[in-house]
Amino acid sequence: MKKRYLFILLIILSLTSLFIGVKSISPLDLFHLSEDQFQILVVSRFPRLVSILIAGVSMSICGLIMQQLTRNKFVSPTTAGTMDSARLGILVSLMLFTAASPIVKMLVAFAFALLGTFIFMKILDKVKYKDTIFIPLVGLMFGNIISSITTFFAYKNDLIQNMSSWLQGNFSMSIQGRYELLYISIPLVIIAYLYANKFTIAGMGEEFAINLGLNYKFVVNFGLIIVALITSLVILTVGMIPFLGLIIPNIVTMYQGDNLKNSLSHTALIGAIFVLLCDILGRVIIYPYEIPIGVTVGVIGSGIFLYLILKGKKAYA
Repeated sequence: MKKRYLFILLIILSLTSLFIGVKSISPLDLFHLSEDQFQILVVSRFPRLVSILIAGVSMSICGLIMQQLTRNKFVSPTTAGTMDSARLGILVSLMLFTAASPIVKMLVAFAFALLGTFIFMKILDKVKYKDTIFIPLVGLMFGNIISSITTFFAYKNDLIQNMSSWLQGNFSMSIQGRYELLYISIPLVIIAYLYANKFTIAGMGEEFAINLGLNYKFVVNFGLIIVALITSLVILTVGMIPFLGLIIPNIVTMYQGDNLKNSLSHTALIGAIFVLLCDILGRVIIYPYEIPIGVTVGVIGSGIFLYLILKGKKAYA
């Protein structure tokens, strides 16, 4: 799929997203905007569009990095416990630092997400049965254990409703003043692009990477830090968006191959397009009400995930 077609589709969907909402604004209104329409565009519609694009791009690239480093096509922040660990970190910040700023909450979530990801990688090293399907299932079980711990303490501290409503993926809360943390993801994505070749070499195995003169441990740990930080930012700002980092890289590598540098731009574009499509779908199905992005991506993403698992079973049978 050529990049220019993806760019054209992204522009069309972005413009469509700007003009969908309870308050009717048409493209022709741009030439004579009222004060209310101008405020809606600046305070709500543009921040929402920027949040969708950044979240779609960054989470898709996180999944691609994790799949490269673990050498497993079914590993992502969703199936490695990274998201669940970040969620636990946010709960801890709510319990211990009730008046903390978003930056403090992000740092606590980042610490937990990084710790959870490192634990998963250690489990991965210990597992002798390196089956393509088995590893992500172990990650899902690990994530469910962390999620259960989070739910237990949330119930105990009467925070379950707060956690459920706040951390469900939803772009309707992406308004001016509440989404700016996501901008930190942009330099992280650029760094990931600059390190793409090193991540590709690291994905070939420790012995191979060391023979080529690569500091294998540093590159792997650096990649996991990028993944954990971006995941924390997205969860804190937008909420949990399941399966995004799993399905998009798999779709891209089907036609683009395994070279990370070649795949990154396509992964970023298709990730943004997929999230935009799901968001538009969630806004029009029961208009003027809205289905949260976590639900639409979860339903569509889980279906694609099942297809990929069944296809993987046939491929490795």
